[in-house]
Amino acid sequence: MATRELGFDDYMKIARRRLRVILVPALIGAALGFVVSLVLTPEYTSESLILIERPTVPESLVPAVTPDDLFIRLATMEERIESRSQLQPLIERYDLYGSERRGSMEEAVDEMRKAIKVKETAFEDTNVKSNQKEPIPGFSVDFTADNPRLAQQVCTELTSMFMAENLQQHEQDAKGTTEFITSQLDDAKRQLDAQDAAMAAFKAKNLGALPNDSQANLQVLASLNTQLVAVTDQINRAQQNRAYEQSLLSEQESEWKASAASPEDANNLAVMKDQLAKMKDTLAIDRGRYTDDYPDVVKLKRDIAELQKQIDAQSAGSSPSGSSSSPAPAGSASSVASGATGPAASKSGPAVTAEGAAPGAGVPATGAPGSGSQIVPASIQQLRATLKQDDIFINQKTKEQEKLQQQVKGYEGRLQVSPEVEEEYNKLSLGHDAALKFYNTLLANRDASQMSVNLESQGQGETFRELDAPDLPQHPSFPVWWQFALGGLGAGLVIGMIVAAVFELGDKSLRDEKDVEFYLGLPILALVPSIGVEHGSGNNGRGRFWRRRKQRALPAGGAAAAKVSA
Repeated sequence: MATRELGFDDYMKIARRRLRVILVPALIGAALGFVVSLVLTPEYTSESLILIERPTVPESLVPAVTPDDLFIRLATMEERIESRSQLQPLIERYDLYGSERRGSMEEAVDEMRKAIKVKETAFEDTNVKSNQKEPIPGFSVDFTADNPRLAQQVCTELTSMFMAENLQQHEQDAKGTTEFITSQLDDAKRQLDAQDAAMAAFKAKNLGALPNDSQANLQVLASLNTQLVAVTDQINRAQQNRAYEQSLLSEQESEWKASAASPEDANNLAVMKDQLAKMKDTLAIDRGRYTDDYPDVVKLKRDIAELQKQIDAQSAGSSPSGSSSSPAPAGSASSVASGATGPAASKSGPAVTAEGAAPGAGVPATGAPGSGSQIVPASIQQLRATLKQDDIFINQKTKEQEKLQQQVKGYEGRLQVSPEVEEEYNKLSLGHDAALKFYNTLLANRDASQMSVNLESQGQGETFRELDAPDLPQHPSFPVWWQFALGGLGAGLVIGMIVAAVFELGDKSLRDEKDVEFYLGLPILALVPSIGVEHGSGNNGRGRFWRRRKQRALPAGGAAAAKVSA
């Protein structure tokens, strides 16, 4: 059979009708809850608050080596503290969980783990720099036992264990980090040493051909080329002078041989004059190449003056026969020899006065152009000495030229292999720089980690400070009588409502015009108040009670009301 949809007014009417059915179970449930709270064994919870203080030294100076996540650290510490090795001494010391220990120690440890509660919290504190409230992390440690004094003692032990574990964990983390970085630093040092050895061997193998030496090699090569050009010019100039002096010597020797046949022509005055004229020609040539202050030009001018004096003296005071038969003074011959044409004479060794004789020997030079021994003219002796000096000078400069050419080839070879050497050198440099950078980074990290170890050992790192010591609980944390009473009241209300709903569903009475219209399907023309005996009829009071209830259920009115259906 279909039922009518009920509204808020209908539910309120049902609640008024079934009020006693709902309230009686609720009151009984509250009473039962209170009684149960009195019967259960009370448990007491002691709580301590721990504040996590920041390090006294700023982290910008000494960075921390421990994880920054408080929850991770607390979870790790909680796992260590709640291990069997840590909890079993407490259970035995305070004689906890006797019944569980009789079964096994694992059961007692599990029960104690359930009694321990660690909760993260935060405290408000004023920052000195910003003068603003900032949250400071912290946590609380709770322990529950059946005795308040016992709960306080065990909570004190647990708090001390957390604080000691924090110090030990910080120190172990710092030491572990330092040891790890030290081992890595040793490996990095070995790699750096290997890179240094490879770099040193490469530099020794390619000495002078390194990329850093390229500019220096270019400068040295330019200097060598300049020296080579200068030496080559000196050789060419000396060879030209030698060719000229050789031709001059040939002419003078021819003239000397020709004049050696007649005694009146034995005088070498004409030869000396001819030599003087040629020396003047040489002086004119040298002045075209050099300045008047050039050492060779100055010396040649001095030699010409000395030779001119000899010619003047011989022309004035000597007879032709005497002059032809007397040899030139050693000093004069030496002076004439020192006046060789060109700069070669000034760069050669000591001047030779006669062929095969040293200067100052005082021995007259003789020759045999014709029959018999005759004195060799001073000019011919000078030319022969000059030619010998030119040969020595040319040989020296030729050796110097060859040495310079070898050096130029060596530096040119260095510059040719420089790109390949530079590529290999760059590869070695990259590896060396990377190893050096890694080593320096590890060295800085090792020093920072060592400072962190010292900071923790001196107690200036992040520490736990006991903000609130474990309290002595005055009231049990379980059971709480009002919580049990409220629970019983709620359970009784639910039961009462279920019973009222059952009664209401079993009641088939038509209580108002909505029920009549819904169930009968007919329009209502009029409502008549119920007419019955005030106190009812029958022999028992129960019948009267139910009749009164039914009468109150009908709509009450002072007179009959008519309702006409549309």
